[in-house]
Amino acid sequence: MERLSGLDASFLYLESRSQLMHVSGILELDPGTVEGGYRFEDLRGELARRITAMPAFRRKLHDSVVNLDHPVWVEDESFDIEAHVHRVAVPAPGGQTELAELCAHVAGLPLDRSKPLWEMWVIEGLADGRIAIMMRMHHAGVDGVTGAGLMAQLCALTPEPPALDPAMVDKSTGGAPVLALAADGAKNVLLRPLSLVSLLPRTLPVPVKWWTRSRRGAAMPAPFSAPRTSLNSSITGHRAIAFAAVPLADVKKIKDHFGVKVNDVVLAACSGAMREFLHDRGELPEQPLVAMIPVSVHQAEIGATLTEGTNKVTGMFTRMTTDVDGPVERLEAIRERVATSKEHHGELDDNLLRSWAQFAPASIMQMGARIYGDRNLPELHPVVYNLVISNVPGPDIPLYFLGARIHSMYPLGPVFHGAGLNVTVFSQEGTLNIGVIACKKQVPDPWPIVRAFERDIAALVAAVDAAGNEESAEQ
Repeated sequence: MERLSGLDASFLYLESRSQLMHVSGILELDPGTVEGGYRFEDLRGELARRITAMPAFRRKLHDSVVNLDHPVWVEDESFDIEAHVHRVAVPAPGGQTELAELCAHVAGLPLDRSKPLWEMWVIEGLADGRIAIMMRMHHAGVDGVTGAGLMAQLCALTPEPPALDPAMVDKSTGGAPVLALAADGAKNVLLRPLSLVSLLPRTLPVPVKWWTRSRRGAAMPAPFSAPRTSLNSSITGHRAIAFAAVPLADVKKIKDHFGVKVNDVVLAACSGAMREFLHDRGELPEQPLVAMIPVSVHQAEIGATLTEGTNKVTGMFTRMTTDVDGPVERLEAIRERVATSKEHHGELDDNLLRSWAQFAPASIMQMGARIYGDRNLPELHPVVYNLVISNVPGPDIPLYFLGARIHSMYPLGPVFHGAGLNVTVFSQEGTLNIGVIACKKQVPDPWPIVRAFERDIAALVAAVDAAGNEESAEQ
């Protein structure tokens, strides 16, 4: 058995029918590269073969009344690939709009906790002859880094099926004998208060240092300081999805000209997109939006009182530049704001969130999450943050997913009560892919956001070209 960390388990405790805690990805594939041609049964069979060397795809949750700690993962002895791989056809005419609507419907379905917490939907009938894959995995079992690692095991550099790692074939997560489960859980719960000896001294100075930094204008925005928008209320279980892609060469061209990071370009374009989107809805606040940016802490060392777990992530808050007019001006402003947030975040303990999450009480969090959403409590307190923005670097080489060439890959994160919009970008083979998922009540149509993102990138490229033309004219 493998014990979930407090942070892993928190994604289970916070989940409800409206607040679903799985992450997703949409892959558009060229089936013409599949050896012998594409057949659904063959694709499912190859996936089943790969999974024999991937224990994470065969483990399921287990808990018991004798377990005082967080749940554990155990091997699903009755694992059936057919319960996880589904075949559907996109409605005519099979364009991106129809694909997004189908995927939005799937994104609004809960995963079955009696089985391993993942699903793969094979989507046929696309107008261009491609097929699409929608992969869903529960956040309790993956974060950005581990999710990318699992997907990488399903990919290869050539269409040919790779050999499996003999050391991993049929490696089992194991079971959870009652006595072992009870003893391990009791030991963890009894030892946990000892972690407060080191945790409290690490935590108490944080608000004081935050306030001191804020006084001199060197702090990232504090939680509960974001402006209110229609994105920041309770969410429902219905989702809306949109996606797009821009050339990565354009993004790097902007980066090199202005001397910024790729992430700065992404955040500036997101700021421009959100500024235009909220302005068109008549609700652009004077105060800049606050984005929560997930930050991997996989390199951080953990103490003896922390369960290893899967999720090794914390969050950084940054002010966007939705209050700035002009794409170049937004980019220059975001550079300064992100630098401030990074410097401040770098002073914080990487394991602080994970350490406190170990104390997460299941029943209280589950009941609290339901009440929080059902009573629309997000509208009764200041906004924590407005939206989640994540930038995930990917491979810059061609990849084949179960033999099919990957044309594009759009990652989609979860949305939360009080923050019903998630924007994730993923670089892949010379392209920057943008995936947007939202609560459908708050954002019925997210396509204007991705189109505005594309326009902002185009405007920055035009500014770079104009500057180059001026330099040439002067010479």
